[in-house]
Amino acid sequence: MRPDLLLGIIAGVLVVCLIVASLRIIKEYERGVAFRLGRLRAPLEPGVRVVFPGLDKLIRVDLRVVTLTIPPQEVITRDNVPARVNAVVLFKVIDPVSSVMEVENHAVATSQIAQTTLRSVVGRADLDTLLAHRADLNEDLAASIAAQTLPWGVKVEVVEIKDVEIPEQMQRAMAREAEAERERRAKVISARGELQASAELRDAARTLSESPASLQLRYLQTLLELGADQNSTVVFPIPMDIVGPFLEAARTRANGSGDAARAGSYHSAEVSSHDR
Repeated sequence: MRPDLLLGIIAGVLVVCLIVASLRIIKEYERGVAFRLGRLRAPLEPGVRVVFPGLDKLIRVDLRVVTLTIPPQEVITRDNVPARVNAVVLFKVIDPVSSVMEVENHAVATSQIAQTTLRSVVGRADLDTLLAHRADLNEDLAASIAAQTLPWGVKVEVVEIKDVEIPEQMQRAMAREAEAERERRAKVISARGELQASAELRDAARTLSESPASLQLRYLQTLLELGADQNSTVVFPIPMDIVGPFLEAARTRANGSGDAARAGSYHSAEVSSHDR
C-alpha cells in the first residue's frame, strides 16, 4: 500500500473520530452552557450539538422540578418551645446561564438557604401558629427563599413544612388543655340547652294556661303514659284547681280555731283580774 494512501486513510479516520467525539446530544429537558477557551458561549438548545474536545467545556443544566428535602432543624419558637421541624422544597432552574455563572452549585446553595430561612421563620412564630397556621408560614418561607435564589436563576415553586416534633411534656400539656377546653364547651352547651328548655317550658305553660281543655288532655296523656309501664307504682296527679278549695277551707277553719282560742284566753284573764 502506498504511503500517501495510508496517510489519507489515517487522516480520514482521525477526522471521523473527531467529529464523533464532538457531537453531544442535549435532551429536551436540558440546556447546555458551553465555554470555549474559558469564554461563555450562547446556551445550547436541545438536539445534536457540536462541542470540540479540548476547546469547549459543556455543562448540562436540568430544567425539571427538583425535590429537596430539608433535614430536621432544631428551632426554638417565639414562646420558647423547642421543636424539630423538617420541610420540603420544590424548585427549578429558569435561567441556565445564571445558575452556572452566579453560583457554584445551585442545588447545595438552595438547600443551605432553605435550612437557614426555615430556622429564622419558625423562630419568629409561636407554637400555636406553627401547628395551626402552616399555610401562612409556608408562604413566608417560599417568599424568603425565592428572593435569595432568584438571582441564581432558580425559582422556588413550593415550600411545605412536613412535620413538627415537640417534647412529650408539651404534648401532654396540650392534651390536658384540649380536654379542659372540650369540657368547657360541653358545660356551655348544656347550660344553653337548659336555658332553651326552660324557655320552651315557659311558653308551653303559658299556652296550657290559656286553654283548660288542653291542660286536661295533657293530664290524660300523662295517665296513659304511666299506664303503659308495667309496674306496681301508680301515680295519680291531682290538678291544683281541684285541691285548691279544700286547702282554702282547711286554712279558714284553722284561722277560726285560732281566733276562738285567743278570745277564750283573753276572757279567762279578765275573770281572774275581777276576782282579785
